[in-house]
Amino acid sequence: MLRSGKDYLASLRDGRRIRFGKELVGDVTTHPAFRRTAQSFARLYDLKRSPENIAAMSYEEGGELYSAWFKAPQSKTDLQHRAEAHRRVAQWSCGLLGRSMDHVPSFIAGMSMKPELFEANCPGFGRNVINYLDYLRKGDLFACYLVLTPQTSRGVAGPTKANFRMVGEYDGGIIVSGQKMLGASAVFSDEAWIGSMIPLGPDQVEEAVTFAVPINAPGVELWVRKSFELNATSRVDNYFSSQFDETDAVMIFSDVKVPWERVFCHRDIPLMRDMYFKTPGHVLGNHQSNWRFSEKLKIINGISHQAAEYGNLLGIPAVQQTLGRLAAGEATLLGLLSAQVDQCQSLPSGHVHVNNRYLYAALQWCAHSYHEIAEEVRLLLGAGPFIMPADDSILEEGEAHDVFEQNWKITSATASKRYRFVRMAWDLLSSDFAGRHQQYERFYGGPPHIMDLYSFWHAPWLERREGVRRILDDMMSDPLSHAAE
Repeated sequence: MLRSGKDYLASLRDGRRIRFGKELVGDVTTHPAFRRTAQSFARLYDLKRSPENIAAMSYEEGGELYSAWFKAPQSKTDLQHRAEAHRRVAQWSCGLLGRSMDHVPSFIAGMSMKPELFEANCPGFGRNVINYLDYLRKGDLFACYLVLTPQTSRGVAGPTKANFRMVGEYDGGIIVSGQKMLGASAVFSDEAWIGSMIPLGPDQVEEAVTFAVPINAPGVELWVRKSFELNATSRVDNYFSSQFDETDAVMIFSDVKVPWERVFCHRDIPLMRDMYFKTPGHVLGNHQSNWRFSEKLKIINGISHQAAEYGNLLGIPAVQQTLGRLAAGEATLLGLLSAQVDQCQSLPSGHVHVNNRYLYAALQWCAHSYHEIAEEVRLLLGAGPFIMPADDSILEEGEAHDVFEQNWKITSATASKRYRFVRMAWDLLSSDFAGRHQQYERFYGGPPHIMDLYSFWHAPWLERREGVRRILDDMMSDPLSHAAE
């Protein structure tokens, strides 16, 4: 099934409990803090099923069409197909929806490729993962995940109110209470995957549960951060924040019942992390994130060149060097993305996944580079953002507009075009919305030092050491060396 944007919006009117401050939101599709981003997600659903995109965005099985990211890949061709689907979703959303509908299903597709890992915890759990992925794909559903515990709950001993934990069982499953984060796009999702990617201690066995719940499940509430969309005054002044604010949320559970068929880990501390890193889940999910970043970077690089042209700076060697570094960074990331697919890895089951090492190299580069890239481009903007009129009313015909056009125009652009460009660049790189993205990119795959460790863990150190050993041995093969000794 490939559902339409209309069907998607209808699914959000399901009685879910969303807290925006103290307000209980009745309908996220009409609330001014969420409605335009909801429309953006609906647009993605319509685009991917349109005649010009449907072949790239879907695959056929049993006479039905399904979104490409639900397929557990079995060939390099499958990986290429998935990659192009990720790229298009990212392009259509300017790389600003980090938790778009193709993100979490990619994790689950990777986990479904090693069901035996889950079966070792409890017979039937491997089948639960496979069935859950099938449930998502048949409904073309949007799943988010919350796999972190809020700082207020970390290290808390005993059954405190905030500390997430399993509080009991019933005939049909488990009962959970407490808090989970970080629910990016949770407000716009159908389903939530709940777990922990933070290592748990031996005394945290009651927290060692992974499961899935509908967003509108009884006892579930989402508490959402400040909305950037709400404060976006117009499409001109706030092009990105007005329509791509995916939001972030804490999910609160109050004695929520979860049936066994939606449980994937039960009181198994090692499995809580192994399901991500001993399956292709983590690499398939973050392959999507690499494509998202690359499309965002393309826009930022376009802004950098346009800013240099508007500032009459393109002939300056130092500016050319800056643009060259930005272009090289983009090419580096695209090369790593290509290598992830070209050098794909296989499993005994016949499935394939993207190359671990090139995936983590790209993830590390993105996490460490984004703030520097944004700063380089902000420098190219100079004082331009501070000399623009207060808002886009200046674009309306009249005396003020005429004065504006006469005094703010430059050789390569009218004042109105220059205004739109500066506002767009500011919204992406320097606004409150931009600040969220700067922090978001820094911690997208976890703390920055963890990004370094992923590459440390996956590097072929023994192979590199072997090269050094051969050189050291070769030193002793020269008779002159022995004579000198």
